[in-house]
Amino acid sequence: MADFLYGLKRIRSKHNNNKFLYYFKNFVRLITPKYFFQSNLERKLKQLGTLDEGDYIKKRVSYYNKLENISPLNSESKTLKDFTLPKKLRTYFFDSYEYTRYFNQTLKVDFTFGDITYVPQVPSILKSRPIAGNNENSVLLNLDKVRHFTFTNDRKNFLKKKDMLVGRMFAHQESRVRFLEMYFNHPMCNVGQINKTGGNPALIRNKMTIDEHLDYKFILSLEGHDVASNLKWIMSSQSLAVMPNPKYETWFMEGTLIPNYHYVEIKADFSDLEDRMLYYIEYPNEALAIVKNANAYIKQFKNKEREDLISLLVLDKYFKKTGQKNI
Repeated sequence: MADFLYGLKRIRSKHNNNKFLYYFKNFVRLITPKYFFQSNLERKLKQLGTLDEGDYIKKRVSYYNKLENISPLNSESKTLKDFTLPKKLRTYFFDSYEYTRYFNQTLKVDFTFGDITYVPQVPSILKSRPIAGNNENSVLLNLDKVRHFTFTNDRKNFLKKKDMLVGRMFAHQESRVRFLEMYFNHPMCNVGQINKTGGNPALIRNKMTIDEHLDYKFILSLEGHDVASNLKWIMSSQSLAVMPNPKYETWFMEGTLIPNYHYVEIKADFSDLEDRMLYYIEYPNEALAIVKNANAYIKQFKNKEREDLISLLVLDKYFKKTGQKNI
C-alpha cells in the first residue's frame, strides 16, 4: 500500500520529468527522416561564431570532450547507421540519437552506456566518468537525462523548513549503508533505505516524493554506482545539498562544483555531518548564499537551444579527433 500511495503522489508531482512525453517525442524522432537534420548541421555549428557567449560554449565543449590529439577508433567500432534501438538502456540510445542523427551515418562511434566509473581504452561517448586522473577518452553527453536532469519549482521558504537532513536511497553500496547505519536513528536525520533486498533491511523506510523532501533544509546527496542522481533537483531547490566531494561527473560538470559555495561539504567518512548542519542553522545567511549560488549554477542548463549546440559541437569534435572529419 505504501508503494501504491507513493506512486500516486509521484504521478501528481510537479517536480518529475514527464516520461510519457519523453518517449513520445523520441519515437517521433525515430520515424523522422535524418536528411533534414543532416542538411542543417553546418548551419547549426556555424551559430557558434555569431553568439556573444561563444567563449562560454567553447569552454564547455572542451570540458566534455578533452581529446587533443588524433585518436583513431579500433576496428570493432560501429557506424552510426548500425546504431539501433536496444532492448535495454533505451534512454541512453534516445539521448544520443537526438544528436547523432545530424551526422553522416557512415561515421564510427564507440558508445559506453550505463553507470561508468572507468576510462575506456578508446575515445567513447558516455554519461559519466571519474573526475580525477586522465579521463580524456571519456567524452560526455547528456544521457539518461529523463532520470538525471530533473529540476524543481520549490516555493518553500528555506527559513521555515525543518532543521533536519532528509534522504531516501537505494543502499546497495557499502558507503550508503555505512551512512545509514551512522545516522538512521539520529534526531536531526530522516534517512532510510528504499530497496527491499540487499543493503540492511533494518534501515528500510517508506519512499518520499521530491516535494516531501523539500520540507527539509538539508537534503542528502550521496554517489551510488556513479553520480548522485538527485543532486540536480536539490541544487535547483530552496534546500541545501549535503555531500562529500564528488568522485564522478556527468554533463552536470560535478567536477566544477565548489564546496560550501554550491553545496554543503561533509567529510568522506561522514563524521562531521551534525557539525556542518548546526553551523548553517546558526548562520542562515550563509546557507541562503549557497542556495542562491546553486540556483545560479542550474540556470546554465536550462537554455535548450544552447544545450543542443554544445552537444552537436561535442560530437563534431569527437569525429574530428578520431580522424573521421577534417579539422
